[in-house]
Amino acid sequence: MTETAMLKTEDTPAFPDNRTCPYHLPDSYAGWRDEPGPLRRVTLYDGSQAWLVTKHEAARKLLADPRLSSDRTRAGFPATSSRVATFRNNRPAFIALDPPEHGARRRMTISEFTVKRIKGMRADVERIVHGFIDELLAAGPPADLVSRFALPVPSMVICRLLGVPYADHDFFQDASRRLVQATDPAVAVAARKEFDRYLDGLITELQTRPGPGLLSSLVTQQLANGELDREELISTALLLLVAGHETTASMTSFGVITLLDHPDQLAALRADPGLVPGAVEELLRYLAIADLAGARIATADIEVDGQLIRAGDGVIVANSIANRDGSVFADPDTFDVHRSARHHIAFGYGVHQCLGQNLARLELEVIITALFDRIPTLRLAVPVDRLTLRPGTTIQGVNELPVTW
Repeated sequence: MTETAMLKTEDTPAFPDNRTCPYHLPDSYAGWRDEPGPLRRVTLYDGSQAWLVTKHEAARKLLADPRLSSDRTRAGFPATSSRVATFRNNRPAFIALDPPEHGARRRMTISEFTVKRIKGMRADVERIVHGFIDELLAAGPPADLVSRFALPVPSMVICRLLGVPYADHDFFQDASRRLVQATDPAVAVAARKEFDRYLDGLITELQTRPGPGLLSSLVTQQLANGELDREELISTALLLLVAGHETTASMTSFGVITLLDHPDQLAALRADPGLVPGAVEELLRYLAIADLAGARIATADIEVDGQLIRAGDGVIVANSIANRDGSVFADPDTFDVHRSARHHIAFGYGVHQCLGQNLARLELEVIITALFDRIPTLRLAVPVDRLTLRPGTTIQGVNELPVTW
């Protein structure tokens, strides 16, 4: 067993790194992926160090290992930016809880995200997608695909599922952007306070006038009977609202870029729409936009392929790197819509696997099918290398995507 916890700083490069292309790993990540072992030490923004997991098999094992905690209040939990560290001691949503508390809180929401429930939403999602495409076509080119399509589609979908008024989408989309993308922690804190006030008011309204949607059910059942307190409910609602539209919006924009920049793969989808579900899985593997969701802290010593993670060490499972593991995905840097990629870890793995993955898959399948069917001449209005990408410290994506047709 090797002990490498005291490596020199120059041997522990900075993490996370920024992409220079929507669908390519940073050069540093590609180099770490190709190293022989599944672990390497990296340095975070504050000078602290953590283990980075770079291989697919080790990533799945560690994400399912109960000795890794998601509790962000634990000393030494790896924060990948000052914004993330700012919220370390906030009342956590269930993604930051460990079993059994995590399971109890997750079960309160899971009925709205089952395969059966999500399949039943297809017609509604199709209406929403086609409605925004109608607006795009009526306005005519050029257009910003993010503000006109990629962002409002999942916003409306998650609003209907939760029972949040879509009329408020301008507010929560703006607050969400500031919350998850701010480089100044004070900006993120202000956005969080605005969100908390908004959701607190919405909960008060639902207590007197219940309505459709998951949030109303949580108010009239779990809040009313004491299974959730108000602060816990606000944290849960915030998680579902923000995660429910930010990630799918980013996957939509990056997915469109990737398909347009791989015309042979797009042609294959157009020739055989039956490939779309598999293409969605390949896009999820290839793009892996939520690269920082796998942060954990070890509560006991864990040996991985002869390397020792000590209790108290921070661990980050980098799903973008693990999803490019050549021992699992042949020719991993190639985008291939014929690939069987369902065993990717873009949604995580284990008990914390993304609650909304079935909804995300449905939305992306409908979006890809409808968008390229209705606008067959869709193309980027600027070269890919002129797009401004978000930094590696947040959900990967673009805030603007100029397109024409």
